[in-house]
Amino acid sequence: MKKFLCVAAVFVFVFAAGRACALDLKLGHAINEEDVFHKAALKFEELVEARANGAVTVTIYPNAKLGDERNLLESLRMGTVDMGIITGGPVINFLPGFGVLDLPFLFSSPEHAYKVLDGPIGASFFTEMEKLGWKGLAYGERGFRNLTNNKRPVEKPEDIKGLKIRVMQNQIYIDSFTALGANAVPMAWTEALTALQQGTIDGQENPLNVIAAYNINESNRYLSITRHAYAPNVILMSMRTWNKLTPEQRKIVAESAIEAAKHNRGIDNEKEAEWLQSLKDKGMRVSEPDLSLFRDAVKGVYEKYEQRYGKDLIQSILDAK
Repeated sequence: MKKFLCVAAVFVFVFAAGRACALDLKLGHAINEEDVFHKAALKFEELVEARANGAVTVTIYPNAKLGDERNLLESLRMGTVDMGIITGGPVINFLPGFGVLDLPFLFSSPEHAYKVLDGPIGASFFTEMEKLGWKGLAYGERGFRNLTNNKRPVEKPEDIKGLKIRVMQNQIYIDSFTALGANAVPMAWTEALTALQQGTIDGQENPLNVIAAYNINESNRYLSITRHAYAPNVILMSMRTWNKLTPEQRKIVAESAIEAAKHNRGIDNEKEAEWLQSLKDKGMRVSEPDLSLFRDAVKGVYEKYEQRYGKDLIQSILDAK
């Protein structure tokens, strides 16, 4: 439940000059303070507090202090947490149609993804989220995902055959890597880190920022720039909280979330080359394969999911380049 911080012993929302109360928004995410999720949260806090002139404050809870992402989504629905920055994967458990964004090699560039997410398709997902108790405010990003392993360079689909690759607990990811010939092993990220160190899996897939932040180079020598999936994050507010805001507060929150998401994207785009170079400097062997071969190998995944998501929707996303 959101807190009202007052110097008086009454819960009164005062908007006049010299107001004594502030609405405090609890914002949670599951990543550490070095991550772009946290930097986006800090930007949001900065913007909201400046624009609200003290009437609204933001308290950030990183490192899953308010629960992992699935629990955060549940808490947002109940209104026990006001806001969250959450990767797209867990959203699919509640909104299956959101999974269309996980189709392999769907997006050709960041700009392609932004055009889709910031346009009518992204807006339609936000409309659906309102029925689930969430107010979608903006799409940031986790970024394009790439493959690492400790066995061999991956330069063509055949090189993946037989590798034990950790993937998110997401059926499209499982199907995609199975189509590429891997032994796809779905598991939570915390478990994956231990499995990589112990060598019980051969590799994993994640954006460069995650690969660098978690020192995956220590367990995986080979990095292949496959960019096989684009992972957005979503800045969400509990509908229970949103419905309590004044029109002025809603405007401040919505505009600040969009700018925070752009800040998130900007960091990713600016730092991508730096992250890649740092991994090379740490000894990772980097391959940049011909992705057309990989796209051909996952055509069956599209055929499987066309009926679920609609061929027209998938084609409209592909054509939005």
